[in-house]
Amino acid sequence: MAGNTTPVVGVLALQGDFREHLAVLAGLGARTRAVRRSTELSEIDGLVIPGGESTVIDKLSRAFGLAAPLRDAIASGLPVYGTCAGLIMLADRLIDAPASQQTFGGLDVTVRRNAFGTQTDSFETDFAIPELGAESVHAVFIRAPVVEQSGDAVEVLARIPDGRAVAVRQRNLLGTSFHPEMNDESRFHELFLRMVAARR
Repeated sequence: MAGNTTPVVGVLALQGDFREHLAVLAGLGARTRAVRRSTELSEIDGLVIPGGESTVIDKLSRAFGLAAPLRDAIASGLPVYGTCAGLIMLADRLIDAPASQQTFGGLDVTVRRNAFGTQTDSFETDFAIPELGAESVHAVFIRAPVVEQSGDAVEVLARIPDGRAVAVRQRNLLGTSFHPEMNDESRFHELFLRMVAARR
């Protein structure tokens, strides 16, 4: 763990838009590092799992020997924020996933992959998230998952009009179906940094 008062937040840098998350976090004053090895987990105070391709993140994390240590770190309370594919990787249960796909787990949710269709079905929308203040959140959905079911310990922060959840929190874990790092929406990262600070 970091020794001074500024948290070190890692971003899983195996695949996906990890550079954008590193930039947002650095802009908020966090010390950042790209995480690719299990030994680096002991050097961070929190971790972001970026959007990308969840099946590739799964395969690479196992190939790099990172999957099992990350599961242990999550179970031990490491704060983790997953966006899009990152939310998939935090889910305990998946729908429409390859039989071989594994997740890191920790979030008591059932997530449907590619819930809105293909890349061409990507869209943007606005909705209120009281947790983040009065100003509405502009959300970018790209081949996005959605939370179909959640356990009693899961707090739903945002839903789409049909009632399905697209932002959730459970203890040390935060997940969004959308990509706040892509449109200068830093409030979810600010929320995550508060979660990191609270654990420290």
